[in-house]
Amino acid sequence: MSDSHQFPPILQFGTSRFLQAHVDLFVSQALERGAALGRIAVVQTTDSPASTARTAALASGTPYRVLIQGVDNGQVVEQNLQASAISHALQAGEQWPALRQSFVEQVKVVVSNTGDRGYLLDPRDTSALLAPQAAAPISFPAKLLVLLHDRWQHDACSTLSLFPCELVARNGDVLRDLLVALARSWALGEGFQAYLTQNCRWANSLVDRIVSRALEPVGAVAEPYALWAIERQEGLTLPCSHEAIVLTDDLDHYERLKLFTLNLGHSYLAERWLSDGRPEDETVYQAMHSPALRADLETLWAGEVLPVFAALGQLDAARRYIDSVRERFANPFLQHRLADIATNHKDKKQRRLLPLIELAARVAPGLEQPVLRTVLLSQH
Repeated sequence: MSDSHQFPPILQFGTSRFLQAHVDLFVSQALERGAALGRIAVVQTTDSPASTARTAALASGTPYRVLIQGVDNGQVVEQNLQASAISHALQAGEQWPALRQSFVEQVKVVVSNTGDRGYLLDPRDTSALLAPQAAAPISFPAKLLVLLHDRWQHDACSTLSLFPCELVARNGDVLRDLLVALARSWALGEGFQAYLTQNCRWANSLVDRIVSRALEPVGAVAEPYALWAIERQEGLTLPCSHEAIVLTDDLDHYERLKLFTLNLGHSYLAERWLSDGRPEDETVYQAMHSPALRADLETLWAGEVLPVFAALGQLDAARRYIDSVRERFANPFLQHRLADIATNHKDKKQRRLLPLIELAARVAPGLEQPVLRTVLLSQH
């Protein structure tokens, strides 16, 4: 970790290309207008070689490229942007003591995007890791708990805003409850549990941008569309202001639109890629230009998805969103491989398809969803 300048107020868990082209780019653009809290320190949470290489590149502080390519309202967009918000990059296992020290006083906002399994606990993480010279915990939740406990011990009245960006419904509530339960299992006392629930602001949010590939050694290629919908909450400190950030009192609306049209569409295409033995390197763009597959996806949206939104009184909004998704899926610039989308496919189907089937049973009980049910039960 560089000591050449003050540790920044935003701490980010995760080095993914998504964060580079979403939150990190937003903060970078806001800094140019004087509309950001400050710069970002990135923490590598895994030991993967790819993450290590990104961390090393980000640690230099050199701006990286974000290439925006796509079609927006029928107009071709191609922009080369430079992102410069990241000032520090750390490997948690190697620089844990320094991170603990900096976190106590200087961090005001925490952002995370730790992947599909980021909230899993590790039985090797115990309260012994609270000791001053202990090694870094293995799991992300335990890492965060140790940092928050340090901060509480230093100043029990301090506040902090946390923005989980994992694709989990009510992600702020889920992460908060997970940490409270972990604090209880570590016997850390009611005072600290109250700090977690009362002083820490856990934001429920939804991120939406297709970031199709990484640039080397760091950087990303992304579509023009971008959204960070954040549930309004008293006392919440935003990392920046940006046109892609929307504060809302109805986050469920945004979550349903994305989960049940874009994410569901991706998983359906991945299912067909797996079940039909389609070309190994097929992309979403190529799949959308397969007449039969495109027709099947359109039939799925029209017959098994839109009727649910109609029952909710949100048909027009859902149609508009599907129009944007259709344009995004057919983006000729993005090489979004179905093999990548098919990673953790069974878990993704449970998150993306089952809630829609359950919602339909409540609001549109006569609706049959044979395709969704077949995909959900398949062994792929």
